[in-house]
Amino acid sequence: MKQSRAMSLVEAVANVVVGYGVAVVTQILIFPVFGLHTTLAQNLKMGAVFTVVSIARSYVLRRVFERLRRV
Repeated sequence: MKQSRAMSLVEAVANVVVGYGVAVVTQILIFPVFGLHTTLAQNLKMGAVFTVVSIARSYVLRRVFERLRRV
């Protein structure tokens, strides 16, 4: 069954929203181990940047694989 572009985006966003929470919690727990001390606001901002990149990456990869499937 073919996945529409819209559903590809919905899937990518859902995946990344969950990933955002995991990433921020991981940053809060792991950064201090490496001597990096950031505020919650900084962690949220960094997480937001990585989230946007991740959404774009997931969407593009999904579309590439959908196109390969049709070939």
